[in-house]
Amino acid sequence: MSKKPKKQLNQYLKFTSIAIQMGLTIYLGSKLGEWLDVKFDNNNQLYYKIVTLIAVFVAVASVIFQVLKITNKDQKTNKK
Repeated sequence: MSKKPKKQLNQYLKFTSIAIQMGLTIYLGSKLGEWLDVKFDNNNQLYYKIVTLIAVFVAVASVIFQVLKITNKDQKTNKK
């Protein structure tokens, strides 16, 4: 019985790390966009908007793939 709470805690840690990774990806993307706008003297923040949007798509895709991987692994474990 002691294995269930530990396994559940591991799942919470996995999903927490996924959320942190998503936030960090978007934050770093926005910082890269800001830097590009300053470097290329772009006043309308075009690089900021484009790179941040790309970072959001990358972060969401990463979350989807990681969640699918976790759920598939759990389904295989439960079948045994």
